[in-house]
Amino acid sequence: MENKARTVLLLLSALFAGAAGAAAPPAANPDWTAPQAPFKIYGNTYYVGSKGLTSLLITSEFGHVLLDGGLPENARQIAANIQALGFKLNEVKAILNSHAHRDHAGGIAELQRLTGAPVYVRRPSEAVLRTGKLVANDPQFGTKGADFPPAQTVWIVSDEQWLGVGSNRLQAFATAGHTPGGTTWTWEACEGTKCLHLVYADSLSPVSAKPFKFTASKAYPEALADFEQAFQRLEALPCDVLITPHPEASGFFERIAQRDAGKPETLKAEGGCKAYAQAARAKLAERVASEK
Repeated sequence: MENKARTVLLLLSALFAGAAGAAAPPAANPDWTAPQAPFKIYGNTYYVGSKGLTSLLITSEFGHVLLDGGLPENARQIAANIQALGFKLNEVKAILNSHAHRDHAGGIAELQRLTGAPVYVRRPSEAVLRTGKLVANDPQFGTKGADFPPAQTVWIVSDEQWLGVGSNRLQAFATAGHTPGGTTWTWEACEGTKCLHLVYADSLSPVSAKPFKFTASKAYPEALADFEQAFQRLEALPCDVLITPHPEASGFFERIAQRDAGKPETLKAEGGCKAYAQAARAKLAERVASEK
């Protein structure tokens, strides 16, 4: 167990290297729009995103949940991936979001149009989804090209609220800091009698537009406290399978590759949520030190 946690921590430390700087422009990474064949993760949970931006489909006989919508240009690809798995778009009954940035929420408006599904977010993200514009307390506010198409029907969920869609029950946890509305979603997926706790842990990188300081923001004075709450939340969550909005942040595709090579136990990242939080806490400390 210790070796697995150490491996995850090394992967995450590498990911967060250099994350203390300014925000990258949208679609700066070609992997964000690169096609990725959809596949089953575990039980009723499927990967339907691009190579570099996670979108998840959680299915049931009475309606499906879509988690995150990638960039605007990813929406059609996500829809095609859902259909390639044999599911109908109109069977998607809810669209959830990790945080309201263009690379995870930009495709939601088009996916909403294609599916007819309402969007569910925590209150700090609601205005951003409805307008497609970042608000002043977002650390990346002012980043060029950050706007995205607005969603039409957006409902608010509260911290620790359960959301039932069909036979699925997902729980929302406030894990803010990267954005004020950052949300981690958890649920159980089962194969036969074996059920695993899946955690879609939101981004925790201390990335911002150049003028923003996490230690001295009048627009978002709770930033450091929100980050610490997020770290503690993730460290305490039951966490068998860790998934993140940027798959490399959790070594996700490496674990999938090992699973597909005949090592099914590698899907589980033992200590993954704790390692993810610890790596983010260390990177935030570096950012704080750089601001003094």
